Amino acid sequence: MASIEQTVETRIGVRELRENLSGILRRVQRGSSVLITVRDEVIAELRPPTVLNRRPRTPGALKGEIWMAPDFGATPDDLIDIMEGRV
Repeated sequence: MASIEQTVETRIGVRELRENLSGILRRVQRGSSVLITVRDEVIAELRPPTVLNRRPRTPGALKGEIWMAPDFGATPDDLIDIMEGRV
């Protein structure tokens, strides 16, 4: 069942869209549709996506697929000398 906010369509002009883009995008994110107009003619519609293409994360899905060199965390002595100004 859709909430009232999800069924509301708002008409706004391009100038208002430019001035309040972040606020309008928050409303769309919450489920509202917004019709964009130029001289009272609808030219576009902003609405939330109908289907999210994101798959849920699966912890451990890459286990055994990622390899790190044994010396990954080691910093070479000559680089430490350079960073500490000893060279």
